[in-house]
Amino acid sequence: MELRILHTTTYRYQGSVDMAQHMVHLSPLDTATQTVRAHMLTITPEPASRSQTTDAFGNLRTFFSLQSPHETLTVTADSTVVTQAPASLPDHPTWQAQTWESVRARFHYRAQAPYDPASEFLFASPHVPRDGAFAEFARTDFVPGRSMLACVRSLMEHIHSGLTYDSTSTEVNTPALEALGQKKGVCQDFAHIMIGCLRSLGLPARYVSGYLLTRPPPGQPRLIGADASHAWVSVYLPLPPDCGAQSGDSPASGVWLDFDPTNNRCGWGSPGEDYVTLAIGRDFADVSPMRGVIQGGARHTLEVAVTVAPADEIQTLPSSAEGR
Repeated sequence: MELRILHTTTYRYQGSVDMAQHMVHLSPLDTATQTVRAHMLTITPEPASRSQTTDAFGNLRTFFSLQSPHETLTVTADSTVVTQAPASLPDHPTWQAQTWESVRARFHYRAQAPYDPASEFLFASPHVPRDGAFAEFARTDFVPGRSMLACVRSLMEHIHSGLTYDSTSTEVNTPALEALGQKKGVCQDFAHIMIGCLRSLGLPARYVSGYLLTRPPPGQPRLIGADASHAWVSVYLPLPPDCGAQSGDSPASGVWLDFDPTNNRCGWGSPGEDYVTLAIGRDFADVSPMRGVIQGGARHTLEVAVTVAPADEIQTLPSSAEGR
Protein backbone atom coordinates (compact mmCIF):
# COMPACT_ATOMS: atom_id res chain seq x y z
CA MET A 1 0.00 0.00 0.00
CA GLU A 2 1.48 3.36 -1.03
CA LEU A 3 0.49 6.11 1.39
CA ARG A 4 1.20 9.81 1.43
CA ILE A 5 1.31 11.72 4.70
CA LEU A 6 1.09 15.50 4.95
CA HIS A 7 1.77 16.82 8.44
CA THR A 8 1.71 20.62 8.87
CA THR A 9 2.41 22.42 12.14
CA THR A 10 1.83 26.18 12.38
CA TYR A 11 2.71 28.44 15.31
CA ARG A 12 1.35 31.99 15.35
CA TYR A 13 2.97 34.17 17.96
CA GLN A 14 1.61 37.21 19.77
CA GLY A 15 4.64 39.40 19.56
CA SER A 16 7.70 38.67 17.49
CA VAL A 17 9.99 35.72 18.27
CA ASP A 18 13.58 36.95 18.00
CA MET A 19 15.40 33.62 18.01
CA ALA A 20 14.35 29.96 18.18
CA GLN A 21 15.73 26.42 18.15
CA HIS A 22 13.55 23.42 17.36
CA MET A 23 13.79 19.65 17.00
CA VAL A 24 11.28 17.58 15.01
CA HIS A 25 10.59 13.85 14.66
CA LEU A 26 8.67 13.87 11.38
CA SER A 27 10.65 11.50 9.15
CA PRO A 28 9.15 7.95 8.92
CA LEU A 29 11.38 4.95 9.52
CA ASP A 30 12.37 2.20 7.13
CA THR A 31 11.24 -1.03 8.83
CA ALA A 32 10.52 -4.66 7.99
CA THR A 33 6.98 -3.67 6.98
CA GLN A 34 7.47 -0.23 5.40
CA THR A 35 9.81 1.55 2.99
CA VAL A 36 10.12 5.32 2.74
CA ARG A 37 9.92 6.36 -0.92
CA ALA A 38 10.24 10.11 -0.33
CA HIS A 39 10.36 12.62 2.50
CA MET A 40 10.48 16.40 2.22
CA LEU A 41 10.54 18.87 5.08
CA THR A 42 9.60 22.52 4.45
CA ILE A 43 10.28 25.17 7.10
CA THR A 44 9.00 28.74 6.78
CA PRO A 45 10.71 31.10 7.45
CA GLU A 46 13.92 29.57 6.11
CA PRO A 47 16.16 28.44 9.00
CA ALA A 48 19.60 29.88 9.50
CA SER A 49 20.87 26.32 10.01
CA ARG A 50 19.48 22.78 9.96
CA SER A 51 20.83 19.27 10.37
CA GLN A 52 19.52 15.72 10.54
CA THR A 53 20.80 13.11 12.98
CA THR A 54 19.80 9.72 14.35
CA ASP A 55 18.81 9.55 18.02
CA ALA A 56 19.55 6.81 20.56
CA PHE A 57 16.49 4.81 19.45
CA GLY A 58 17.30 4.90 15.73
CA ASN A 59 14.85 7.67 14.84
CA LEU A 60 15.65 10.40 12.34
CA ARG A 61 15.35 13.88 13.81
CA THR A 62 15.93 17.34 12.39
CA PHE A 63 17.32 20.29 14.32
CA PHE A 64 16.93 23.84 13.01
CA SER A 65 17.47 27.36 14.27
CA LEU A 66 15.84 30.65 13.37
CA GLN A 67 17.93 33.74 14.09
CA SER A 68 15.75 36.53 12.73
CA PRO A 69 12.43 37.91 14.05
CA HIS A 70 9.27 36.06 12.97
CA GLU A 71 5.62 36.00 14.01
CA THR A 72 4.66 32.72 12.32
CA LEU A 73 6.44 29.37 11.98
CA THR A 74 5.18 26.64 9.63
CA VAL A 75 6.73 23.16 9.33
CA THR A 76 5.36 20.73 6.75
CA ALA A 77 6.48 17.11 6.42
CA ASP A 78 5.49 15.47 3.13
CA SER A 79 6.20 11.72 3.13
CA THR A 80 5.43 8.83 0.81
CA VAL A 81 5.67 5.36 2.35
CA VAL A 82 5.04 1.89 0.95
CA THR A 83 3.66 -0.48 3.58
CA GLN A 84 2.96 -4.18 3.59
CA ALA A 85 0.76 -6.39 5.71
CA PRO A 86 2.55 -7.51 8.89
CA ALA A 87 2.95 -11.14 9.86
CA SER A 88 0.51 -12.54 12.39
CA LEU A 89 1.59 -12.94 15.99
CA PRO A 90 3.75 -16.07 16.48
CA ASP A 91 1.59 -19.16 17.04
CA HIS A 92 4.23 -21.91 17.19
CA PRO A 93 4.01 -23.96 20.42
CA THR A 94 7.49 -22.87 21.50
CA TRP A 95 6.35 -19.24 21.47
CA GLN A 96 3.10 -20.06 23.26
CA ALA A 97 5.03 -21.95 25.93
CA GLN A 98 6.71 -18.76 27.13
CA THR A 99 4.82 -17.60 30.19
CA TRP A 100 4.85 -13.96 31.16
CA GLU A 101 6.66 -14.94 34.39
CA SER A 102 9.48 -16.50 32.36
CA VAL A 103 9.86 -13.32 30.32
CA ARG A 104 9.92 -11.24 33.48
CA ALA A 105 12.54 -13.55 35.00
CA ARG A 106 14.79 -12.97 31.99
CA PHE A 107 15.16 -9.35 33.07
CA HIS A 108 15.85 -9.96 36.77
CA TYR A 109 19.27 -8.67 37.68
CA ARG A 110 21.96 -11.34 37.65
CA ALA A 111 25.68 -10.76 37.96
CA GLN A 112 27.48 -11.28 34.63
CA ALA A 113 24.19 -11.66 32.76
CA PRO A 114 24.48 -10.71 29.06
CA TYR A 115 23.14 -7.29 28.15
CA ASP A 116 19.77 -7.19 26.40
CA PRO A 117 18.93 -3.82 24.77
CA ALA A 118 15.24 -4.41 25.55
CA SER A 119 16.02 -3.82 29.23
CA GLU A 120 16.19 -0.08 28.47
CA PHE A 121 12.39 -0.16 28.12
CA LEU A 122 11.75 -1.60 31.59
CA PHE A 123 12.13 1.56 33.60
CA ALA A 124 9.96 4.55 34.42
CA SER A 125 10.06 7.39 31.90
CA PRO A 126 8.74 10.98 31.94
CA HIS A 127 5.17 10.07 30.95
CA VAL A 128 5.05 6.50 32.29
CA PRO A 129 5.81 5.85 35.97
CA ARG A 130 5.98 2.34 37.39
CA ASP A 131 3.01 2.21 39.73
CA GLY A 132 0.95 -0.42 41.50
CA ALA A 133 -2.24 0.99 39.97
CA PHE A 134 -1.09 -0.19 36.54
CA ALA A 135 -0.23 -3.66 37.82
CA GLU A 136 -3.61 -3.89 39.55
CA PHE A 137 -5.45 -2.95 36.35
CA ALA A 138 -3.63 -5.73 34.48
CA ARG A 139 -4.05 -8.37 37.19
CA THR A 140 -6.96 -10.17 35.48
CA ASP A 141 -4.97 -10.39 32.23
CA PHE A 142 -1.67 -11.62 33.69
CA VAL A 143 -2.72 -14.73 35.58
CA PRO A 144 -0.09 -17.24 36.76
CA GLY A 145 1.18 -19.61 34.10
CA ARG A 146 -0.47 -17.88 31.15
CA SER A 147 1.54 -17.34 27.96
CA MET A 148 3.10 -13.94 27.42
CA LEU A 149 1.35 -13.51 24.07
CA ALA A 150 -2.07 -14.36 25.50
CA CYS A 151 -1.56 -11.95 28.40
CA VAL A 152 -0.52 -9.00 26.25
CA ARG A 153 -3.34 -9.54 23.79
CA SER A 154 -5.80 -9.75 26.71
CA LEU A 155 -4.43 -6.49 28.14
CA MET A 156 -4.84 -4.77 24.77
CA GLU A 157 -8.47 -5.92 24.59
CA HIS A 158 -9.02 -4.91 28.24
CA ILE A 159 -7.85 -1.33 27.58
CA HIS A 160 -9.83 -1.16 24.33
CA SER A 161 -13.08 -2.25 25.97
CA GLY A 162 -12.56 -0.76 29.43
CA LEU A 163 -11.57 2.78 28.47
CA THR A 164 -13.49 5.33 26.43
CA TYR A 165 -11.88 7.22 23.58
CA ASP A 166 -12.61 10.90 24.24
CA SER A 167 -10.61 13.55 22.42
CA THR A 168 -11.65 16.23 24.93
CA SER A 169 -10.73 14.33 28.09
CA THR A 170 -6.94 14.81 28.22
CA GLU A 171 -4.11 17.09 27.11
CA VAL A 172 -0.70 16.14 25.77
CA ASN A 173 0.79 16.31 29.29
CA THR A 174 -2.03 14.55 31.15
CA PRO A 175 -0.44 11.90 33.42
CA ALA A 176 -1.13 8.30 32.39
CA LEU A 177 -2.34 7.51 35.92
CA GLU A 178 -4.93 10.29 35.64
CA ALA A 179 -6.17 8.93 32.31
CA LEU A 180 -6.37 5.45 33.85
CA GLY A 181 -8.31 6.80 36.82
CA GLN A 182 -10.93 8.50 34.66
CA LYS A 183 -10.95 5.55 32.21
CA LYS A 184 -10.88 7.72 29.12
CA GLY A 185 -8.40 9.42 26.88
CA VAL A 186 -6.88 9.33 23.40
CA CYS A 187 -4.46 7.01 21.63
CA GLN A 188 -1.46 8.53 23.43
CA ASP A 189 -3.09 7.82 26.80
CA PHE A 190 -4.08 4.27 25.82
CA ALA A 191 -0.49 3.57 24.75
CA HIS A 192 1.00 5.07 27.93
CA ILE A 193 -1.40 3.06 30.10
CA MET A 194 -0.55 -0.20 28.35
CA ILE A 195 3.18 0.52 28.65
CA GLY A 196 2.72 1.39 32.34
CA CYS A 197 0.94 -1.91 32.97
CA LEU A 198 3.68 -3.93 31.28
CA ARG A 199 6.62 -2.15 32.89
CA SER A 200 5.00 -2.30 36.32
CA LEU A 201 4.98 -6.08 35.89
CA GLY A 202 8.66 -6.11 34.88
CA LEU A 203 8.09 -6.48 31.12
CA PRO A 204 9.73 -4.29 28.42
CA ALA A 205 7.46 -2.11 26.30
CA ARG A 206 8.06 0.91 24.07
CA TYR A 207 6.01 3.73 22.58
CA VAL A 208 5.47 3.96 18.81
CA SER A 209 4.33 7.16 17.13
CA GLY A 210 2.95 7.20 13.61
CA TYR A 211 -0.14 7.45 11.49
CA LEU A 212 -3.19 5.38 10.59
CA LEU A 213 -5.01 5.56 7.28
CA THR A 214 -8.57 6.77 7.78
CA ARG A 215 -11.26 6.54 5.14
CA PRO A 216 -14.06 9.10 4.67
CA PRO A 217 -17.67 7.94 4.87
CA PRO A 218 -19.08 6.53 1.62
CA GLY A 219 -19.88 9.33 -0.80
CA GLN A 220 -18.00 11.95 1.22
CA PRO A 221 -14.79 13.66 0.02
CA ARG A 222 -11.55 13.26 1.90
CA LEU A 223 -10.93 16.32 4.10
CA ILE A 224 -7.32 17.42 3.74
CA GLY A 225 -5.77 18.09 7.15
CA ALA A 226 -8.54 16.39 9.13
CA ASP A 227 -6.56 13.34 10.26
CA ALA A 228 -4.30 13.05 13.31
CA SER A 229 -1.13 11.41 14.51
CA HIS A 230 -1.49 7.99 16.11
CA ALA A 231 0.31 5.97 18.79
CA TRP A 232 0.52 2.35 19.83
CA VAL A 233 2.75 -0.06 21.78
CA SER A 234 5.59 -2.40 20.90
CA VAL A 235 6.15 -5.34 23.27
CA TYR A 236 9.29 -7.45 23.56
CA LEU A 237 9.16 -11.24 23.35
CA PRO A 238 12.39 -13.24 23.82
CA LEU A 239 13.21 -15.56 20.97
CA PRO A 240 12.82 -19.30 21.73
CA PRO A 241 16.07 -21.20 21.09
CA ASP A 242 14.61 -23.24 18.22
CA CYS A 243 12.75 -20.41 16.43
CA GLY A 244 14.23 -18.39 13.55
CA ALA A 245 14.01 -14.62 13.71
CA GLN A 246 12.21 -12.35 11.33
CA SER A 247 14.42 -10.01 9.29
CA GLY A 248 15.93 -7.31 11.49
CA ASP A 249 15.78 -9.29 14.74
CA SER A 250 18.86 -10.72 16.40
CA PRO A 251 18.81 -14.54 16.77
CA ALA A 252 20.29 -14.12 20.23
CA SER A 253 17.66 -11.74 21.57
CA GLY A 254 13.99 -11.46 20.65
CA VAL A 255 11.33 -9.72 18.62
CA TRP A 256 9.13 -6.68 19.06
CA LEU A 257 5.40 -7.16 18.43
CA ASP A 258 2.99 -4.26 17.91
CA PHE A 259 -0.31 -3.77 19.77
CA ASP A 260 -2.80 -0.93 19.26
CA PRO A 261 -5.16 -0.75 22.26
CA THR A 262 -7.10 2.12 20.68
CA ASN A 263 -8.26 -0.05 17.77
CA ASN A 264 -7.70 -3.53 19.24
CA ARG A 265 -5.30 -4.57 16.46
CA CYS A 266 -1.90 -6.24 16.54
CA GLY A 267 0.79 -7.71 14.32
CA TRP A 268 4.47 -8.60 13.90
CA GLY A 269 6.09 -5.45 12.48
CA SER A 270 3.07 -3.15 12.80
CA PRO A 271 -0.59 -3.50 13.74
CA GLY A 272 -1.60 -3.43 10.05
CA GLU A 273 -0.79 -2.45 6.48
CA ASP A 274 -2.64 0.83 6.99
CA TYR A 275 -0.22 1.98 9.73
CA VAL A 276 2.90 4.12 9.21
CA THR A 277 5.66 4.04 11.85
CA LEU A 278 7.24 7.41 12.51
CA ALA A 279 9.41 7.02 15.62
CA ILE A 280 10.02 4.75 18.63
CA GLY A 281 10.89 5.70 22.20
CA ARG A 282 10.21 5.16 25.89
CA ASP A 283 7.12 7.38 25.72
CA PHE A 284 5.78 10.47 23.95
CA ALA A 285 8.54 12.67 25.38
CA ASP A 286 11.15 10.87 23.27
CA VAL A 287 9.27 11.24 19.97
CA SER A 288 7.34 14.50 20.22
CA PRO A 289 6.72 15.65 16.61
CA MET A 290 8.05 19.11 17.38
CA ARG A 291 9.55 20.89 20.35
CA GLY A 292 11.81 23.84 20.92
CA VAL A 293 12.86 26.95 22.82
CA ILE A 294 12.16 30.52 21.77
CA GLN A 295 13.18 34.02 22.76
CA GLY A 296 10.24 36.41 22.64
CA GLY A 297 6.67 35.71 21.54
CA ALA A 298 4.71 36.06 24.79
CA ARG A 299 1.83 33.83 23.66
CA HIS A 300 1.08 31.59 20.70
CA THR A 301 -1.58 29.53 19.00
CA LEU A 302 -0.89 26.11 17.51
CA GLU A 303 -2.54 24.49 14.51
CA VAL A 304 -1.79 20.94 13.35
CA ALA A 305 -3.16 19.47 10.12
CA VAL A 306 -2.54 15.84 9.15
CA THR A 307 -3.63 13.97 6.04
CA VAL A 308 -3.04 10.24 5.50
CA ALA A 309 -4.27 8.93 2.15
CA PRO A 310 -3.40 6.67 -0.78
CA ALA A 311 -0.67 8.49 -2.69
CA ASP A 312 -2.76 8.95 -5.84
CA GLU A 313 -5.47 10.84 -3.92
CA ILE A 314 -3.30 13.82 -2.99
CA GLN A 315 -2.07 16.28 -5.58
CA THR A 316 1.62 17.06 -5.69
CA LEU A 317 2.75 19.92 -3.47
CA PRO A 318 5.43 22.46 -4.41
CA SER A 319 9.02 21.29 -3.99
CA SER A 320 10.29 21.39 -0.38
CA ALA A 321 13.55 22.38 1.15
CA GLU A 322 14.88 19.08 2.44
CA GLY A 323 14.56 15.67 0.83
CA ARG A 324 15.37 12.10 1.63
